[in-house]
This record gives sequence, structure tokens and C-alpha cells, in this order.
Amino acid sequence: MPETYDVLINGGGPVGMGLAIELGQRGHRVCVVERYPEPQPIPKGQNLTQRTAEHFLSWGCEAELRTAHPIPEGGGIGGMTTYGTLLSDYHYDWLNRAHVKDYYFAANARLPQYATERVLRARAAEIPEIDVLYGWSGEALEQDTDGVTLTVGERKGHGTKTLRGKFLVGCDGSRSFTREAAGITETKSEHNRLMALLVFRSEELHELLKRYPGKAFYNVLHPDFEGYWQFFGRVDHGLSWFFHAPVPLGTTEDNHDFRAMLHRAVGQPFELEFEHIGLWDLRVAIADTYRMDRVFIAGDACHSHPPYGGYGINTGFEDVRNLGWKLAATLEGWGGDALLDSYDAERRPVFASTARDFIERFIEEDRTFLNTYNPDTDREAFEAAWHSRNLDADEVNAFEPNYEGSPVIGGDGHPSAKGGHSFEARIGHLLPPPGKDAGAGMLDRIGDGLTLLLAEGVDAEPFETAAGSMALPLTVARLSAGECDAYGTDRILLRPDRFVAWTGADGSEKEVLSQAIGGAPS
Repeated sequence: MPETYDVLINGGGPVGMGLAIELGQRGHRVCVVERYPEPQPIPKGQNLTQRTAEHFLSWGCEAELRTAHPIPEGGGIGGMTTYGTLLSDYHYDWLNRAHVKDYYFAANARLPQYATERVLRARAAEIPEIDVLYGWSGEALEQDTDGVTLTVGERKGHGTKTLRGKFLVGCDGSRSFTREAAGITETKSEHNRLMALLVFRSEELHELLKRYPGKAFYNVLHPDFEGYWQFFGRVDHGLSWFFHAPVPLGTTEDNHDFRAMLHRAVGQPFELEFEHIGLWDLRVAIADTYRMDRVFIAGDACHSHPPYGGYGINTGFEDVRNLGWKLAATLEGWGGDALLDSYDAERRPVFASTARDFIERFIEEDRTFLNTYNPDTDREAFEAAWHSRNLDADEVNAFEPNYEGSPVIGGDGHPSAKGGHSFEARIGHLLPPPGKDAGAGMLDRIGDGLTLLLAEGVDAEPFETAAGSMALPLTVARLSAGECDAYGTDRILLRPDRFVAWTGADGSEKEVLSQAIGGAPS
């Protein structure tokens, strides 16, 4: 007989391990299947947003995240864009997420994915409900009305095991076995670009870039690359770097001068030592559904895109915060019939918006600019246009994933990555701290189920009675007068992922609660 779990997770990278922690902390038995015994030493997934840091707070390992990859004094984690070469006099700040720091309960961070993975692996090891099979991977799956059977095999061996779960989640990357085995198709936007990923060491480049203090990643725009970036990123703020850029189709490790390519991008020769040379196809892909019966996918198994803006790993973490509480509610019997379907209804449009409104728009707008302006032919026009492009704060503020119009939230909008930050409590949006430099203790008031925040004197009994009749876990907490003023309301219903489900609008208590959980529990 196969060993039985509540949820099987195929793929134990950062997204899969985050989901395991989300469920394990709630008391659900989870088995994670991960093919690599150790995190892979390729520096990717570096830029972690404030929202991602909040997930680590919820998972009990935010302090460990801060110490996993310390940044030296003055190192900084900001970004910048340059024209022509990395050492150009034309540059401006880009994607400085500190502009929106007041709207979150944690600061953003920067560290390579393998360091993030180690933090999550260590946290998962502390939770008895989580089993991890390192060195194994999914090979076959079969669904029935009661659950999913997953056959796994040793990556370096001939052993096999059979696992059984009520649900299976594939967090197994862009070439997902789970997605294909479940029969989930995907839509691709091909850019017909071959990209190089170079990892190298260079103390000289570190010295050259001291002219740009506080920066950790750099986009180089050059007309030859038609809007696609030459992208440099620091790994350790001293010696180690990574670099992405388009290369001609047909390029191999042996037929291209990657050293000369780096020298051109920087603007002068410098000493360097390669640690890794890789090639990958630039594309944007999104699964046509994130669910097939009892099988779900999350992270890169759902969506993939070029590493522009650090959206990938952060989007994956938000996937599993959204899915995790919905799986838990269903396993615990208080999730409605439509709750699990709302995972796809909320998360898939958000990624489509991220790809369309941010990643691909960057490429298109940069291409148009490069085709229109050139300092060699009209310096005055170029400089005027260049300085007008410095919309760093506006860009960061505009990336605000929300679920307006979701079937379990309602409203006239639709889920999107595009919005704007505000201290107001808005239906479908993440609840921020209650004003700048405020919010002490707010996170401690939020429960594992639904949370009702009420001003002093507002009667909680009608909601408590309705929740009791539906067997819903409801935490009631109080708002101060100042918090009510900041939020613009005296009553807020929160989901476990801290998105606002309702704010004192019309509707009976039972109707409000029922919509938030996807209908009456089965």
C-alpha cells in the first residue's frame, strides 16, 4: 500500500517548499519530491519583494532569510538602467522597490535562489508533518475521484515508490512533468531569441562599478539588441556576477566569444573568470489552466518568462500562498465548492497581466525608444527623452497584484498585476499596514482562517453566529480609531493570505462569508 498524505508536491524548489511549509504549519501531512539533494548553484531568483518577505514572516523564517546572504555595508540592492554600455554617463535608477516599503510589513531582500532554498529546506525540516524525498522525481501519476497516485523514481538509481495524496501540486519548473502528465496545455509567446546566461568572477568589475553605489543589478540598453536587455547582476557584492543577453541563433559554448561580449557590454576590457556558460530560449508561457481535477500546478510550471524585473520567483510564492489556504480549507471541510477553482481564476490573470503590462511592455517600449533616439545623431532630443524615461517610482507603485472581480471576492474589476499602492482597505487588494510607520501588532491579530477586523463598539455577534452555523474558523479582532481612519472603514473581512474580501458594504453576514470561501461548504 502506498503511503498516504493530504498533499503531494512534485518539485521541492523554493515554490514547492513554500507550499509545504504553508500546509505543514496548518497540520496537514505533506510529501515533497525533489530531484536534487542540494540546491543548484545557479544565481537566479535574486530579487525578493516586500510581499515575498511577508510570506517568510508567515512561514516562521524571515529572520533566517536576512542572515542567509548578508549584504555588506553600503552594498545596496537597487537597480539601474544605462544606455550603450554599463559604464555610460547615461543612467537612471530602475525598480527600486524601497519606494513602496511603507505599504508592507517586511522589507524587500536580495539573495541568490540557492540561499533562499536552504532557508526553506531548513524550516521544512522543523515541521513534523512534512516528509521530503530528496533525489527522487515524479514519473507517473493517476487520478481518481478520491485522490492522486504518484509514482516516483530515484534520480541516480533504479528504485521506485508509490505515493498517494488527496491532491497533487506540481512545482516542478517550466518543463513540468506534472503539467504534461495531467494533460494541461500552455500558450507560448515566442520571441525567437537565444539567450546566454554567464556566471563569472571579477573583482575588477566590482571596482569599476563603485561609481554607482547601492546598486546590485544593471540593465544595459543598446540599439543592436532591439529592446532586449544586457543584464548584469551581483551575486556576492564583491567577486561573483551573472549576465543575461541575446546571442545569435545557433550560438554554442564553443563558437562564440563570450568574454568579448562582456567587454563590449561593460564598455572596456576587464579581468574575469567564467564559472558557468549556459543558453536558453527567451519566451513567455502560461498554462491554459492551473488545475486539472485534483492536480494543480504552481510557479514556473504555470508560467515562465525572461528574468526581467525579478517577477518569477515572487509570482510563484504568491501562487502557493493563494493555493495553500484554499487546499487547507478544503481539507478541513470549510472550503466551498468553488474555492479551489478560484486559484486559477485569481492567479492566472495576474500572471497574464505581469507578462503583458510589465515584462513584454518593457521590451516594446525600450525597442521604440532605441529606434527613435540616438545621442550620436541628435543629442538634445535623446537626452530630453532619456531623462523623461526615469519613472522608477511610478513603475514600482504600478505593480500591485490584486484580485478585484474575483469570483470569491466580487466587484466590477478583474484580477490584475497592475494597480496602485494605498493605505486604504480595498476589496480584492492586500491589506497594508494602517498608515506609514504604523501597524504594530496587526499581523498578530490575523488568524489562520477568516479574520474580521472591527472598530470598537461594532457588534461582532452577527458574523460570529453566521460563521458558527457554517462551521467556519473566524477570528475577530479590533481596530483602533486611527486604524479605521487609515483604512477608511470600520469593518474588514480578511482571507488567510491577507487579501481583503469585504469592507463593510451591503450584504448579509452569511452571504459575505459564503462568497469569501467559494460558496457553502460541501
